[in-house]
Amino acid sequence: MSDISLPPALDRLARLLGRLPGVGERSAHRLALFVLGQEPDYAHALGVSLAELHDLVRFCRDCHHFAEGQRCVICADPRRDCALLCVVEDVPDLLAIERCAEYRGLYHVLGGALSPLRGVGPRELTFDHLIARLDVLQPEELIVATSISVEGEATASYLQNLLRGRAVRLTRIASGVPQGTDLEYLDQATLGRALRARLPFGRG
Repeated sequence: MSDISLPPALDRLARLLGRLPGVGERSAHRLALFVLGQEPDYAHALGVSLAELHDLVRFCRDCHHFAEGQRCVICADPRRDCALLCVVEDVPDLLAIERCAEYRGLYHVLGGALSPLRGVGPRELTFDHLIARLDVLQPEELIVATSISVEGEATASYLQNLLRGRAVRLTRIASGVPQGTDLEYLDQATLGRALRARLPFGRG
């Protein structure tokens, strides 16, 4: 994607921006030109923020959401309902549920969904940590909020079997979520309706 008509510094920035998801060559050039058109302080602050990102941000020790300390802001919030634990595949799914403002419990981020074809098995996800958290938290309800996709359903079924016999109410987000859609891209009304209409999902 290198453009010899651009100065090398601007071209390097455009190429780096072009590696971001959803950013094509033209968009990368527009973003690079936008940064160049701002005050130098903006570019400096952006660079500092990017440089600090990997040093400051880590996984929450409790739920595997992103955090700057040992625990994320959600796990550290005493107002959250510890009787509810929502299991999601990835952080964007957690953020999507938070945006709909229908849920005030805690989360557990698996780090993906089961996908044998991609080499993602139970050991690659945080199932073991989830079991340990259940022993500590003793929640009344565990909401399975994996995607309504082949991988998401396989992950939900695995969770159902894994938690069989446990004294926890197991629920699954309702089917208002379209087949094959990632939670990250749903509108807030649809996701909120799905959470309100969650259904029993086997017995713990």
